[in-house]
Amino acid sequence: STMSHHQYKSGIIGNCGYIAHINTDTNICWLCWPRFDSSFIFGNLLDSKSGGEFSILPRDEYAVEQYYRENTNLLCTKVRSGDDAYLITDFAPRFKQNDRYFRPLMLIRKVEPLSGNPLIKVVCKPVGQYGTRNLKMMQGSNHLEYEGLESPVRLTTNISINYIKDECYFVLNEIKYLVLTYGAPLEATLENTVEIFLNKTVQYWRDWVKNTTISNFYQAAVIRSSLALKIHQYEDTGAIIAASTTSLPEFDQSGRTWDYRYCWLRDTYYILQAFNNIGHFEEMEGYFSFISNISRVATERFQPLYSITGESKLLEKIIPLAGYLNNKPVRIGNQAYEHIQNDVYGQVLIALLPLFIDRRFVDAERTGSAVWLSMMLDKMEATIHETDAGLWEYRHISGHHCYTKLFYWTGASAAIKIGVALKEDKLVSRAVKLKRIATHYIEQCYDSTQQAYTDSIGSTYMDASTLQLIMMGYLNPKSQKAKKHLKAVESQLQADRGLFYRYIHEDDFGLPQTTFLICAFWHVEALACVGRMKDATEQFIQLMQYSNHLGLLSEDVSPSDGSQWGNFPQAYSHVGLMNAAYRVSKKLDMPLFL
Repeated sequence: STMSHHQYKSGIIGNCGYIAHINTDTNICWLCWPRFDSSFIFGNLLDSKSGGEFSILPRDEYAVEQYYRENTNLLCTKVRSGDDAYLITDFAPRFKQNDRYFRPLMLIRKVEPLSGNPLIKVVCKPVGQYGTRNLKMMQGSNHLEYEGLESPVRLTTNISINYIKDECYFVLNEIKYLVLTYGAPLEATLENTVEIFLNKTVQYWRDWVKNTTISNFYQAAVIRSSLALKIHQYEDTGAIIAASTTSLPEFDQSGRTWDYRYCWLRDTYYILQAFNNIGHFEEMEGYFSFISNISRVATERFQPLYSITGESKLLEKIIPLAGYLNNKPVRIGNQAYEHIQNDVYGQVLIALLPLFIDRRFVDAERTGSAVWLSMMLDKMEATIHETDAGLWEYRHISGHHCYTKLFYWTGASAAIKIGVALKEDKLVSRAVKLKRIATHYIEQCYDSTQQAYTDSIGSTYMDASTLQLIMMGYLNPKSQKAKKHLKAVESQLQADRGLFYRYIHEDDFGLPQTTFLICAFWHVEALACVGRMKDATEQFIQLMQYSNHLGLLSEDVSPSDGSQWGNFPQAYSHVGLMNAAYRVSKKLDMPLFL
């Protein structure tokens, strides 16, 4: 079938203000401006007719090689057609300037001839409002202006404006530059400015990588994952999105198409752990302030996810686009914001714990900490007896999920530590009581015939999220109980090729068909925890085959042929890789914070 070994053919560039996807056909196939969750101005990924285009192609048949400049987020696309060859370097400028980071809404494409006399054509047609609005092209002396959005989009270039406007071929006989901007245009001299931006951006990323602490275990993969994760952070607020895309299906024609351009409070701890493991604090502090902000402003319950500016209403709409490989529906917004997912309280508590007990974060005794902790305990006490949608966001199924109760347990453990640090005995004893209740619920999920904890009370189903019982230290990793639980989960959920299902029972949409990549990395961590190091290492090595040509990971992988599915690249899959590599390299058997 056409779907056999399906891989995503794009790489990403970004500067913590935006992310662009560049396909192997040179097209910018996805770019949302001015924010991660704005409409695309290039959206060929979801619709070839109304998605606009920004490509640099030769006249005849061609072959492509695509790669990142080493230890950077600059992407190179080398195009060969007969004896002619040229190189496109795409990047989003990012570097320190006057004590701040310069990260404009500016996409730069440098095109240089390598051999022969390449005959190329540049097409640049941005669109508005998810492809429903065509922009009006106005010609300037050295630029094209596209009108119809809130701010002008401008293409500044040293290529003949008419060649681009008329979409005709021309010979590439010297280095050419294309600078696309939103809002403030590039007014400076083109060649010099672009070269300075390029060198400074390369230097910025290489310095950033030098400042990471990474062991030699699969170092290149961890570096690429770190670089990818970094640009999923929206620096203005500190929020981190799950993915830059929407509606890439979990498997072909599955109907499971979601918008991931939001920040899931619910996965906070894993992300912070990943940045902590590589020793990056700037990112942690940005994310800390985003999380504390939301946790102080949210009056009622916490939602599983928020927008990158902390907005809570993410109304889900279906929009009339063809869809990725004709997968419908195409959704923008995410209805999951209405869900009850009670693991969020524990996630927030353990995520913010370092602010109180890690000496590297100064000013831990933040004003109002005791009031905040008391409010967190209020929320936990009010919700601990409820059923919820669980980690996997079932839309119509609720229960007492083991994973949710585990996060009451870890949250209460963190609250005890924070309470002790704040010398607040009353709060400590409330947290101790919560921990006892959580334990009671978790134990009700134990199924003595399978000698394992099931996904929820009264159920016999296994769920990959219960591997966290071992990783979070609820079960002593050295105990027989932990080892048997792991075996039971494996016997139900381990797929071929080192992959792992989230669960295999029916949900609101029928039976899942693809595996969830982060679960496979959790499995590696669980193996390392219980001391099965050989299995952990072999498993990790197997998972390395599921990246695309650039080392980027998707959300889901098909167990039948290793195809990539789901939103891409998926920040959490990269977080999974980073944390698993760290755990294997350190042979850690207990979580850091307990």
